Amino acid sequence: MSDIAIRVDRLGKQYRIGAFKNNQNLREAIREAVKAPFRRAAKLLHGQATGAAELDVTIWALRDVSFEIKRGEAVGIIGRNGAGKSTLLKVLSRITEPTSGAAEVQGRVGSLLEVGTGFHPELTGRENIFLNGAILGMKREDIRRKFDEIVAFSEVEKFIDTPVKHYSSGMYLRLAFSVAAHLDPDVLIIDEVLAVGDAAFQRKCLNQMQKVGEVGKTVLFVSHNMPAITRFCKRAIVIDKGLIIDDGPSAEVVMRYLGMGGSDVLGGKVWSDKRDAPSGSHARLLSVRICGEDGETLHSVDIRRSFGIEVTWEVIQDGLSMAPHFSITNQENQRVFVTIDLDPNWRGKNRLRGAYTSTAWVPGNLMAEGIFYVTVHILGHQDQTLQLSVHSALSFQVVDTLEGDSARGDYGKDFPGIVRPMLKWTTGFSPEASS
Repeated sequence: MSDIAIRVDRLGKQYRIGAFKNNQNLREAIREAVKAPFRRAAKLLHGQATGAAELDVTIWALRDVSFEIKRGEAVGIIGRNGAGKSTLLKVLSRITEPTSGAAEVQGRVGSLLEVGTGFHPELTGRENIFLNGAILGMKREDIRRKFDEIVAFSEVEKFIDTPVKHYSSGMYLRLAFSVAAHLDPDVLIIDEVLAVGDAAFQRKCLNQMQKVGEVGKTVLFVSHNMPAITRFCKRAIVIDKGLIIDDGPSAEVVMRYLGMGGSDVLGGKVWSDKRDAPSGSHARLLSVRICGEDGETLHSVDIRRSFGIEVTWEVIQDGLSMAPHFSITNQENQRVFVTIDLDPNWRGKNRLRGAYTSTAWVPGNLMAEGIFYVTVHILGHQDQTLQLSVHSALSFQVVDTLEGDSARGDYGKDFPGIVRPMLKWTTGFSPEASS
């Protein structure tokens, strides 16, 4: 038996766009389709632009996509909106046929591509569980055996006999994911739909997906949540404009993918031309970066390692006591912490004109996983007058690979909280007095 669960070979999917007007009936649409070539030819003869929608009515959502996924492998699919990720999942789920190439999936597929996929709005939650199970090829007895587990996970027990058309989007999601994950699929395909749920439910879903992977099932996971991709998937594939542009270990792929959006702000940025540098009346920002203990610039930080936030700035006018100030926020725009340079060698002293390099060192085993943003301020020491401010001057990612002999032990995997410190604990013990 082959160990390949999914094989995609030169897959392509083409869509026709702008072909018909929404308010046309079939007769009008056919009439417009017949007239369109003559109308475009007449415009061209008169030197008139015909418009992109008339000249090009097709788009390739996927082009020449090829890859293989082994049984039991968890793979993350990442890319910008409109890159072709959802189209790929629809082809693999047999919702749409490819235009060219082939996609082969071995075994039963459980997919959750949008809220309520495969649910009939007039049926109750109970009826939809059995309907989805039947679609997946499950026997009624097998569905009945897992029914209580599905309902308990979804947390919609009170509404299980209510038609799902009355469910909120969150309730829809809970039940739909629970069905997809519990009805014993060989391949579980999950789209970004998990973003609809609250944070606690997202963690619950990720843990359930991990359990599915641990028993040898294959998982394909599309998400814009990079920490979830690096934590749950060992491998990641990047799709851009319908093409695969990167494939490899998830931590490395995510780091390169984040750099695609502007490598000058991921890990570090230098303003080589002072005329373009952020400036105030007394100070100018020259560079900012994340660095390791050996001085290299980092885009991705190991959760166990200390790292520095380094800023090089210039005093352009004498006479003020100033200090750098960093504000760290996470993806939810929550402020994680603020730190100010309290170096006694400079605290309260006026700065001379020239360049200064200041570094704040963040200890290992403090930050949580995630993507973080650094805002840089230059403040006056005495009156806290703001001399300079650069919002989200750079970003960096903290990852926990959980590979090998983890120094975090049982403290690994997903853990709630803005920070994740490993604190020193002491425990006293008194033996029970004998009677």
